[in-house]
Amino acid sequence: MSDDSAPFLIVLAVAFAAPLVADLLGRRVPVPTVVVELLLGVLVGPSVLDWVHEGDVLTYMANFGLAFLMFLAGFEIDPGRLSGRPLRRATLGWALSLVVGLLLGLLLVWSGSTMSRLVVGLALTTTALGTLLPILRDAGALPTRFGAQVMAIGTLGEFGPIVAVSLLLSGRNAGASAVALACFAAVTVVVFAFARRPLPGALDRVVRATLHSSGQLAIRLAVLVLALLVWAADELGLDALLGAFAAGLVIRLLLSDMPAESRETVAGKLDGIGFGLFVPVFFVISGVRFDGRALFSDVGTLALLPLFLALLLVVRGVPTYLLERGSPAGVRLGLALFASAGLPLIVVITGIGVDEGELRAGTAAAMVGAGMVSVLVFPLLGMRAYRGAVIADPALAER
Repeated sequence: MSDDSAPFLIVLAVAFAAPLVADLLGRRVPVPTVVVELLLGVLVGPSVLDWVHEGDVLTYMANFGLAFLMFLAGFEIDPGRLSGRPLRRATLGWALSLVVGLLLGLLLVWSGSTMSRLVVGLALTTTALGTLLPILRDAGALPTRFGAQVMAIGTLGEFGPIVAVSLLLSGRNAGASAVALACFAAVTVVVFAFARRPLPGALDRVVRATLHSSGQLAIRLAVLVLALLVWAADELGLDALLGAFAAGLVIRLLLSDMPAESRETVAGKLDGIGFGLFVPVFFVISGVRFDGRALFSDVGTLALLPLFLALLLVVRGVPTYLLERGSPAGVRLGLALFASAGLPLIVVITGIGVDEGELRAGTAAAMVGAGMVSVLVFPLLGMRAYRGAVIADPALAER
């Protein structure tokens, strides 16, 4: 731990400073805390000050932070609000995005390998649900129809790429990956079946009794299910994020019989663990990993950043805008912009490409940089468009 203690302390200090910096900047223009965490990570990392390098402890913390982010994204999903038209449109929108993204990957990496084309194409199909939910919640838009639509779009933009990564980037043939995915689905169905049943009387009693004591059985149960499904996905050779996302859905279902006040207490504690420690560490370390030197190595590489930013709009925003033609113009534009904001999975997917030697560090840095800008700019513009629609029709805020 001695070699990691100073960098770990710096990362914690950066995580502490990020909300303060975001609040200071927010007096002029709203800046998501996650973007500040990334930028401060770049600042203290090898690209600028060179204070922090990854070690075993920081790598483990960052990986667990990403898993917890996916877990919280799954936990936030209310299947009842997503069913029907929002889910159908979001599914069709992501399917169109997948086709367009893979075609663009083929064109952009014409002379590259199949895997490099898949990495670029799949990274363009993502939507940062875990990052967008706090923005919607803070803006009071989460309970509205607009919030439900963004959740549906974001769910497909997270879950779809995770499944595609497990099938296409696992290093195995598609048939073996499909069998592994089917096995994981079977395990998840069994876990869901148990989760649908009320907790046994003794277990339910202890869960309620320890909500405000050192026992914290509900939180320990959530972490256990998270670890179980992440382990199951990893053992089957699938992306661990698939297990983390499914675990969030399972825990939400498992706690559905609890009183609303108790559920909110559990949700608050999980938010505190995730967004108070592990998730910020992931984003700061993602900034530390950001290869700024590769990005600025030549003009051609730097020019890729605005290109990828525009392609995020083309791949995710345009299909969403076209499919929401029955909605007011401000709502359509807002949904398209929210759909185009992608970051965590861009970091993950491009990281796979770099680790496998299939993607240049400069290209990966340009894609991650585009993701940073998308999360900073697109939700801000999307909320402005939505609020403009609400001013024109106040009933939109109540649906």
